[in-house]
Amino acid sequence: MIIEWLQSLGPLAYGGLFLIIFVETGVVVMPFLPGDSLLFTVGALAAGEKPAFMLGVLYPLLMAAALLGDNCNYFLGKKFGRNLFNNPNSKIFKRENLYKTEAFFAKHGPKAIIMARFVPIVRTFMPFVAGMGAMTYGRFLAFSVTGAILWVGICVTGGYFFGNIPFVKKNFELVLIGIILVSVLPMVFEYLQHQKQAKLAKEEESR
Repeated sequence: MIIEWLQSLGPLAYGGLFLIIFVETGVVVMPFLPGDSLLFTVGALAAGEKPAFMLGVLYPLLMAAALLGDNCNYFLGKKFGRNLFNNPNSKIFKRENLYKTEAFFAKHGPKAIIMARFVPIVRTFMPFVAGMGAMTYGRFLAFSVTGAILWVGICVTGGYFFGNIPFVKKNFELVLIGIILVSVLPMVFEYLQHQKQAKLAKEEESR
């Protein structure tokens, strides 16, 4: 488990956290790393009489990791763009993930940069899509900063205040699963809407 690995690092755990959040948000091929659940967990571990992490370090460190990751991804999209998605059979650069992210961006506009922070997979692809030409860097940066502050602030603070409630501690793994499920609901909803619209369009063409 990632948390056990981090705890085994001692003081270097902060560096491990920074790396995970940076890679999850900044490397387009790594959308499967934990995001929301990891932030919630380290927030919970920062509470109590003997905290494993210090909130005063977690907030700036993880916000910086999220912001730098976003910016790295933006410039990857700007430089390489659709060339990475030319192969329809690619197991890494899946076109379906790109299309979902583009649909999310088209529906929500610039605020999608902030909203995507709370949606796994879309969170990783959104800066990449923005860099492909959907948004100027200055505008992207403003939304990226806001998104990083809100994402880390809400998830870590939520873990800090709720993670040590007896019921939550007793059912911590189930709570984490619940967080993951809730975070993917917007993506599932977008997918179902897309499928419905595609079906309606197909029926219109057949008439």
